[in-house]
Amino acid sequence: MKPIPAALTIAGTDPSGGAGIQADLKTFQELKAYGMSVITSVVAQNTTGVQNVQHMPVSMIKQQLESVISDIPFQAFKTGMLANITIMDAVAEKISRLDVPYIIDPVMVATSGDALISGDSRDYLRDKLLPLSALVTPNIPEAEVMTGKTIKSAEDIQQAAKQIVHEFGAGAALVKGGHMQGEAVDFLYDGKKMHPFSAERIDTKNTHGTGCTYSAAITAYMSHGYQLPEAVQKAKNFVTGAIRDSFSIGHGNGPTNQWTHRTERVN
Repeated sequence: MKPIPAALTIAGTDPSGGAGIQADLKTFQELKAYGMSVITSVVAQNTTGVQNVQHMPVSMIKQQLESVISDIPFQAFKTGMLANITIMDAVAEKISRLDVPYIIDPVMVATSGDALISGDSRDYLRDKLLPLSALVTPNIPEAEVMTGKTIKSAEDIQQAAKQIVHEFGAGAALVKGGHMQGEAVDFLYDGKKMHPFSAERIDTKNTHGTGCTYSAAITAYMSHGYQLPEAVQKAKNFVTGAIRDSFSIGHGNGPTNQWTHRTERVN
């Protein structure tokens, strides 16, 4: 019997349902991957911003990971919010022995602008976690932090992706162009070839959870066995639809709509 595609997310929560663990699990469900989660931080946030954060004890993070790893096989996993070095180190210890694709969503700042990761943790993520990854998915501000360089053009994005792979050891880098003006073009560099992925730019403020949804969709498609470029293309289509039909709810940046783009579901 063919195993059920399963995906794991290791991240923080969003009680308003738009980002973090909640967005990841919604995306997994839509794309027919059995979703599992390990909570690293409990975040009080909504569409207007982050109000408070409580990090889980490291022992509990490790136990959650062990509970999943020891019982249910999964074909791909991702990390989102890993707030500090202690948490990153605990996660790295448990995942380093896994032989399945690891996708890093390097969550540093919420859509509202609130910081979600300490400054010294950014270096640790770059130096210790990137070499374990099959893919990292930074937006332009995150890629600037990683590379220490200003990104102003498509050429800059491509150079950043190459640096993240060749200098920092990521398996591949998908640098997202959503912060650029004009067409939203993302560039995937897999160590050998540059793959551009373009989509229409949608005029909406409702982008809460976009990065979580995008990386979760890639994780879900990879759990089904899709190779990286095709998984990214399908995830790009999925998240574009989710932004196009995003929700105008709450008082701030509304969330993406994971169930809108049903034609991109895995059959």
